Order: sequence, then C-alpha cells, then structure tokens
Amino acid sequence: MIDDEVGARLREICLSLPEAIEKPFGGHTAPSFRVRDKLFLMTSEDGLTMMFKAGPGVQEALVASTPERFFVPAYVGGKGWVGARLDVEQDWDEIDELIRDSYRLIAPKRLVALMDGQV
Repeated sequence: MIDDEVGARLREICLSLPEAIEKPFGGHTAPSFRVRDKLFLMTSEDGLTMMFKAGPGVQEALVASTPERFFVPAYVGGKGWVGARLDVEQDWDEIDELIRDSYRLIAPKRLVALMDGQV
C-alpha cells in the first residue's frame, strides 16, 4: 500500500487539477488519476512507484540525471511515461511540476487553459 503521507500529497496535487478524478486502473486497487477518463498518473500496487506521462526527452533526462529516483517503467516506458520511486526522498516541487506536465499532455486544451489561468 502507498504511504499515507505520500498518497495524500499525490491526491492533493492531482485532484487540484480541473476535472481530475481518482479511479483505479483496470483490476488494480492502487490510486490512479484521470482526466476525461484518460490516465495522467498511476501508482503501483505495492505503493513504491508512480508513473506519469512526459514530453519528448524528459524521460531520458530524468533517468540519466537521477536514476535513484526515476526509471523507465515496463509497458508504458516506450510511450514516454516515466517512473518515480516513492520510497526514496523526492523533491515534491519537482514532482508537482512533473504531474502538472503529465496532465497538460493528456487533458483537453480547454482544461489546460483553465489550469494555467488563461480562461
């Protein structure tokens, strides 16, 4: 299970985004977050990792610069998703920014504009 403090931080970040909801992925019970039924953040069943969508080059840069925190996840890594370890010390400002970027890549433009205060 995901650490309560880590889970609360992830929920606070994700659910602050326009129309974001928490809904498990497939038959899993671990927290996952979606916008318009499209995933922008998933957590592992054991609560030790999370995965998020990233723009071109971000996955490679994060994994190369801090492999103790970031990794290429199975299945979705080839589609530009990044894995982050939740059982190590993380920079929560950076995690917040990465989650918001993942949301921007997945959400409709109108919701992204709303999030960025452009509406």
